[in-house]
Amino acid sequence: MFNWLKKWFQQGTTVAASHFEPESYQGFDIYPEPMAEAGQYRLHGRITRLKDGERQEYRLIRSDMLPSAEQAAELMIAKAKRVIDENGERVFD
Repeated sequence: MFNWLKKWFQQGTTVAASHFEPESYQGFDIYPEPMAEAGQYRLHGRITRLKDGERQEYRLIRSDMLPSAEQAAELMIAKAKRVIDENGERVFD
């Protein structure tokens, strides 16, 4: 039933998480993790925060494809900031 989803996630490989530094923004941490796919990089990463001693996480995966991991990481940070600005704490609902 969910074979298409499993197949989609297996297509790309995430660039090493330590390759890009996380960025803090308005109490949230943004971790860019570009996903290599078909010679390009898909916008992928995480938005996290610590609340009441518990780490909350939101995965951000978009259809944007860019020629370099650095460009994908920069765009991921920009889009994550926009998600935070528009949704705030609701991003974890």
